[in-house]
Order: sequence, then structure tokens, then C-alpha cells
Amino acid sequence: MPKPFLKEFRRDVIAVARQGDQSIAAVARNFGISESCLSRWLKIADRKDGITPDTPAAPARTGEIDLEAENRELRKRTKQLEQENEILRRATAYFARDVLPK
Repeated sequence: MPKPFLKEFRRDVIAVARQGDQSIAAVARNFGISESCLSRWLKIADRKDGITPDTPAAPARTGEIDLEAENRELRKRTKQLEQENEILRRATAYFARDVLPK
């Protein structure tokens, strides 16, 4: 199990890595952590701070966040409606079977 690092240490390492003066490998080597660990910390920090991969130094606009949330809700609602339609289609077939002459 990896040893836990203090939040202050992580914050300092992320700040140095975001400055861009050194490569991620060099920053990781200087602080005595693995490059993959630093990359993971940067991804988590970017997600937490709202920084998108396209614009590493600029936070995401609220309009984009709203659209993403709305798209998620619409996909969820669409899936629910498709399930309801399937249930109604099966119920109609079941009841139509009883009404048809034999």
C-alpha cells in the first residue's frame, strides 16, 4: 500500500508542476514521487479546480458545465422513457392477446 502524503505536500507539488518551468518527470524526481503519481494528482486537482484538458490554465465556463449537466439529465430521462415505452408495449401485447378471438 502506498504511503499517504500530506495535503500540503500534494498542494505544493501540484503548484510547482503547474508553473511549467520543469517537466512533470523532473518535478516528480525532485520531490521523490513517481511520475504516474504526480500525473494522477494533477488530473484530480484539475478536475477539482474545473480546469479542462483543452485549456490547462483556464477554468471551465459555467455555461459549458450547465450544458454537460443538462445533457446528463436528458440522457437519463431518455433512458427512463425508453424503459417505460417498452413496459407499455409489452403490456399492450399481453392485454391484446386476451381480447383477440380464439
